[in-house]
Amino acid sequence: MGRIAVLGMGEMGSRVAQILLRANHQVVVFNRTADKAKHLLSQGAIYASQPREAAEQADVVISMVTDDEASRAIWLAPETGAALGLGQDAIAIESSTLTVGWTKELAAAIERRGAAFLDAPVVGSRPQADAGKLIYLVGGEAENLATVQDILLCAGTSIQHVGSVGQGMAMKLAVNALFGVQVAALAELMGMLTKNGVSASKALACLSELPVLSPAAKGAGNLMLSNNHAPLFPIYLVEKDFRYSLQSAQAVNAATPASVAIHKIYQAAITEGYGDNNITGIAKLFIPHSAA
Repeated sequence: MGRIAVLGMGEMGSRVAQILLRANHQVVVFNRTADKAKHLLSQGAIYASQPREAAEQADVVISMVTDDEASRAIWLAPETGAALGLGQDAIAIESSTLTVGWTKELAAAIERRGAAFLDAPVVGSRPQADAGKLIYLVGGEAENLATVQDILLCAGTSIQHVGSVGQGMAMKLAVNALFGVQVAALAELMGMLTKNGVSASKALACLSELPVLSPAAKGAGNLMLSNNHAPLFPIYLVEKDFRYSLQSAQAVNAATPASVAIHKIYQAAITEGYGDNNITGIAKLFIPHSAA
């Protein structure tokens, strides 16, 4: 494929754009705040003042934004939306974490214009993006994926083709919810243990020797012990992803009692002022720092 547009210069989008530039792709970038793209322009990126303008210059258009509302605005805004600039042979890739319902609605709007669509959210945070080790969860036609596979593998080490449009997004919501459940449960149980006199460090060391603790949860536990809650996956986004997972479940009448309960814990963390903390900041609800 030829030129690639990346829409959204947040923590993930800017890193993906940078990796594509390092791989010698021609890259067009857009962000509502132009300053966030300045460091990429010095590396050869072309700045577009509107999403539509970016799409008009590209064969592949990748969006990485915060939520459904930002995705709707960047793709379908009257006059400036990227969908208006897509060519007949273009492929639109939505790599944000969104509701399944909106993903399907967006796909239909893009396909009506004659372009192809893939939902391709990523598993991984800033360290994985910096290292080009993201994992893509893809929904859409296999032939469209085959066309852009090499592009995705610039920033990723693995592509999981989950199924049809929307199914990659459903899988991403499940992945994030499962991680969120593990972290909240670990924090809660370590709080119980510390209040029974077991130090948090001893508790985590013991759990780490047992098959009940996943590697991801173990990593989260170590951050809890060090009281390091610098935002890799901030709580306000964890809460948003739980909300989107619940909305997507409700739309198909899927029961989610555990997710409902855990969602309330992340909402409580935001109420307590921890929304900008990493997901591990949930520990502040349960574990006295002195118990480490």
